[in-house]
Amino acid sequence: MHTYRIGEAAALLGVSTDTVRRLVDGGRLHADRDESGHRLIPGAALAAFARQSHRTERENPGSSARNRLSGIVTEVRLGDVSAQVEIQAGPYRVVSLVSRESVEELELEPGVPAIAVIKSTNVVVERP
Repeated sequence: MHTYRIGEAAALLGVSTDTVRRLVDGGRLHADRDESGHRLIPGAALAAFARQSHRTERENPGSSARNRLSGIVTEVRLGDVSAQVEIQAGPYRVVSLVSRESVEELELEPGVPAIAVIKSTNVVVERP
Protein backbone atom coordinates (compact mmCIF):
# COMPACT_ATOMS: atom_id res chain seq x y z
CA MET A 1 0.00 0.00 0.00
CA HIS A 2 1.37 3.40 -0.97
CA THR A 3 1.57 6.03 1.79
CA TYR A 4 2.18 9.76 1.75
CA ARG A 5 3.90 12.06 4.21
CA ILE A 6 2.07 15.22 5.25
CA GLY A 7 3.96 17.42 2.77
CA GLU A 8 3.36 15.06 -0.13
CA ALA A 9 -0.37 14.89 0.66
CA ALA A 10 -0.52 18.69 0.89
CA ALA A 11 1.09 19.06 -2.54
CA LEU A 12 -1.32 16.57 -4.10
CA LEU A 13 -4.37 18.26 -2.55
CA GLY A 14 -3.12 21.77 -3.34
CA VAL A 15 -3.24 22.89 0.29
CA SER A 16 -0.71 23.75 2.99
CA THR A 17 0.90 21.21 5.30
CA ASP A 18 -0.87 22.92 8.21
CA THR A 19 -4.22 22.27 6.51
CA VAL A 20 -3.42 18.56 6.15
CA ARG A 21 -2.34 18.39 9.82
CA ARG A 22 -5.65 20.00 10.84
CA LEU A 23 -7.57 17.53 8.67
CA VAL A 24 -5.76 14.62 10.34
CA ASP A 25 -6.09 16.08 13.86
CA GLY A 26 -9.80 16.74 13.24
CA GLY A 27 -10.42 13.15 12.11
CA ARG A 28 -11.39 14.10 8.55
CA LEU A 29 -8.32 12.39 7.05
CA HIS A 30 -6.86 9.14 8.38
CA ALA A 31 -3.15 8.87 9.14
CA ASP A 32 -0.95 6.30 10.85
CA ARG A 33 2.40 6.88 12.52
CA ASP A 34 5.62 5.20 11.46
CA GLU A 35 8.29 3.95 13.87
CA SER A 36 9.75 7.46 14.03
CA GLY A 37 6.40 9.03 14.87
CA HIS A 38 5.91 10.67 11.48
CA ARG A 39 2.37 10.68 10.19
CA LEU A 40 1.74 8.64 7.05
CA ILE A 41 -1.49 8.88 5.11
CA PRO A 42 -2.56 5.69 3.31
CA GLY A 43 -2.99 6.29 -0.43
CA ALA A 44 -6.52 4.90 -0.43
CA ALA A 45 -7.55 7.26 2.39
CA LEU A 46 -6.04 10.26 0.58
CA ALA A 47 -7.77 9.29 -2.67
CA ALA A 48 -11.13 8.91 -0.91
CA PHE A 49 -10.73 12.28 0.81
CA ALA A 50 -9.75 14.01 -2.45
CA ARG A 51 -12.67 12.43 -4.31
CA GLN A 52 -15.16 13.46 -1.64
CA SER A 53 -13.85 16.97 -1.00
CA HIS A 54 -13.49 17.96 -4.66
CA ARG A 55 -16.70 16.47 -5.98
CA THR A 56 -19.07 19.25 -6.91
CA GLU A 57 -22.31 19.57 -8.76
CA ARG A 58 -21.79 19.83 -12.47
CA GLU A 59 -21.70 23.45 -13.51
CA ASN A 60 -23.28 22.70 -16.86
CA PRO A 61 -25.52 19.63 -16.80
CA GLY A 62 -26.02 20.10 -20.54
CA SER A 63 -22.36 19.22 -21.19
CA SER A 64 -20.71 15.82 -21.19
CA ALA A 65 -17.31 17.34 -20.28
CA ARG A 66 -16.26 16.51 -16.73
CA ASN A 67 -12.80 18.07 -16.52
CA ARG A 68 -12.94 21.76 -15.62
CA LEU A 69 -9.96 23.82 -14.47
CA SER A 70 -10.68 27.36 -13.26
CA GLY A 71 -7.90 29.83 -13.77
CA ILE A 72 -6.72 33.10 -15.24
CA VAL A 73 -5.78 33.90 -18.82
CA THR A 74 -2.05 34.66 -18.92
CA GLU A 75 -1.46 35.08 -22.64
CA VAL A 76 -3.37 35.32 -25.92
CA ARG A 77 -1.63 35.06 -29.28
CA LEU A 78 -3.89 36.04 -32.16
CA GLY A 79 -3.48 34.74 -35.69
CA ASP A 80 -5.54 35.54 -38.75
CA VAL A 81 -8.01 32.71 -38.12
CA SER A 82 -6.90 30.96 -34.94
CA ALA A 83 -5.52 31.92 -31.55
CA GLN A 84 -3.47 30.38 -28.77
CA VAL A 85 -4.80 30.95 -25.26
CA GLU A 86 -2.80 30.15 -22.13
CA ILE A 87 -4.55 29.69 -18.79
CA GLN A 88 -2.87 29.24 -15.42
CA ALA A 89 -5.14 27.03 -13.34
CA GLY A 90 -3.50 26.64 -9.94
CA PRO A 91 -0.13 25.01 -10.59
CA TYR A 92 -1.20 23.92 -14.08
CA ARG A 93 -0.59 25.72 -17.35
CA VAL A 94 -3.19 24.88 -19.99
CA VAL A 95 -2.67 25.89 -23.62
CA SER A 96 -5.57 25.82 -26.05
CA LEU A 97 -5.84 26.52 -29.76
CA VAL A 98 -9.18 28.12 -30.55
CA SER A 99 -10.65 30.30 -33.26
CA ARG A 100 -9.89 34.00 -33.25
CA GLU A 101 -13.65 34.55 -33.38
CA SER A 102 -14.05 32.67 -30.06
CA VAL A 103 -11.36 34.78 -28.40
CA GLU A 104 -13.08 37.95 -29.53
CA GLU A 105 -16.59 36.76 -28.52
CA LEU A 106 -15.38 35.69 -25.08
CA GLU A 107 -13.26 38.84 -24.75
CA LEU A 108 -10.27 36.77 -23.68
CA GLU A 109 -7.20 38.75 -22.67
CA PRO A 110 -4.54 38.43 -19.98
CA GLY A 111 -6.04 38.88 -16.52
CA VAL A 112 -9.58 37.67 -17.15
CA PRO A 113 -10.87 34.55 -15.39
CA ALA A 114 -11.49 31.52 -17.57
CA ILE A 115 -12.35 27.85 -17.28
CA ALA A 116 -10.51 25.25 -19.32
CA VAL A 117 -13.07 22.55 -20.14
CA ILE A 118 -11.33 19.38 -21.23
CA LYS A 119 -13.13 16.62 -23.08
CA SER A 120 -10.88 13.83 -24.19
CA THR A 121 -11.08 10.14 -24.84
CA ASN A 122 -7.31 9.95 -24.99
CA VAL A 123 -5.52 10.93 -21.77
CA VAL A 124 -2.01 9.75 -20.98
CA VAL A 125 -1.51 8.73 -17.34
CA GLU A 126 2.04 8.58 -16.01
CA ARG A 127 3.59 7.82 -12.66
CA PRO A 128 6.24 10.21 -11.38
